[in-house]
Amino acid sequence: MLGVVAGTCVGYLVQADREPSALPSLSQPSLAQAKGAGPEPLSAAQDRKVKVDGDLRKLLLKKPSGARKGLYTVGTDGWMDLTDYAETFGKPAVAFRTLIAEDEFRRAAATTWREGSTYSVEIRLIQYRQEESDGAAEDAAANEYYWADSAAEDTESWPVPGTGDGMAYVHHKPKSEYGVSVYSAEAHAWRGDIAVEIWISDTKPISRTKVLDLAKRQMERL
Repeated sequence: MLGVVAGTCVGYLVQADREPSALPSLSQPSLAQAKGAGPEPLSAAQDRKVKVDGDLRKLLLKKPSGARKGLYTVGTDGWMDLTDYAETFGKPAVAFRTLIAEDEFRRAAATTWREGSTYSVEIRLIQYRQEESDGAAEDAAANEYYWADSAAEDTESWPVPGTGDGMAYVHHKPKSEYGVSVYSAEAHAWRGDIAVEIWISDTKPISRTKVLDLAKRQMERL
């Protein structure tokens, strides 16, 4: 027992007489800094944030050559305010409250035109603030869920090219409006904070090509 204690004491004395070991350096080797000018800032045409915060109406598809004004007026001077947009829902009062409280509606722009005597198109761009919710995605998804759950055998659907989950729908069964049979098609998609809604009507069946082409070209402008 005395040997163990004596050995321990000797060890402490030897350790106390040694020079303290130097600690490793805490500094990091300096990194070479890249030389040359930084990347050029994006132009207004390339910067999507600048584009979508500008005049939303300029992002709408232009009326085709020879197209005429729509049979009805959408909003005022191409803008749809919250009341205008809420009126497009089956329950406007409920939609009005939801668009404010949950969806964070910001603004909407729309255009409409007709070709020939019966073919009509309406396109809406609905922009959301998206501070606490993904309003644009939810707008498009709401229509997709409706048709996905619908048992309507007269409706066909296809993905919109260039979008993650945009969908186009053609309704093969016409509805009677003022004694006239009217066919319809629609497309719903979104990019960033903007939801796209496209509505087509005609007295003749509407082809898949027409609605998909419109949707694809409108999404390319966003």
